[in-house]
Amino acid sequence: MDGYLLALGSAVWLGILTSISPCPLATNIAAITYIGKRVERPGTVLLSGLMYTAGRMLAYVILGVLVVTSVLSIPEVALFLQQNMNKLLGPVLIVVGLLLLGLFKLRLPGFSASERVTGKVEKWGIWGAGVLGFLFALSFCPVSAALFFGSLIPLALDHQSSVMMPTVYGVGTALPVVVFAVLIALGAHRVGRAFNKISTFEAWARRITAVAFVVVGIYYTLLYIVGLTI
Repeated sequence: MDGYLLALGSAVWLGILTSISPCPLATNIAAITYIGKRVERPGTVLLSGLMYTAGRMLAYVILGVLVVTSVLSIPEVALFLQQNMNKLLGPVLIVVGLLLLGLFKLRLPGFSASERVTGKVEKWGIWGAGVLGFLFALSFCPVSAALFFGSLIPLALDHQSSVMMPTVYGVGTALPVVVFAVLIALGAHRVGRAFNKISTFEAWARRITAVAFVVVGIYYTLLYIVGLTI
């Protein structure tokens, strides 16, 4: 039980780190500002931010459920993961940690919403904010892809959690977005200061998390692949 609770906490942290990474954070702020730029009532801007957040959460949950359920539904794959998950986890964590440290680059084909799409979304008002959040959540950059596919999915597979892990990850991605929606509703001039502080925090948080991933990855590699007892 303690191990499962620790995994849930790790999923929340991965979600927070994903949301405050430069690429998703900039997208979040731009999208919420775009949705609320013609709205005079701060409460409506805040509600748009919450709907945008809900859209992102829904996308992560659906994607996580599809990936985890698909993998676990294949008996051969499920058996292979049960027997070798710890062996695979070590190298995966090392690679993700090195990627988070920026020691190598990973280029991914990205999705970007065109002005035509965002123009239609703006006309949909609050509901459009949810649609935009769903679409932007699928536009993975290297860091967010590494955190989701390289960290959350193995964590969910290890605990055979196709719903709960992606859900709490989605909650983690929501927390910073809600904060920025509140700041935008209170006054756009406060967003810049908060953005600078969160950017500084993100840089250190990402490095600390990356080092932890590398250390744990090395430990798992030595323990389960090399066979050393530490």
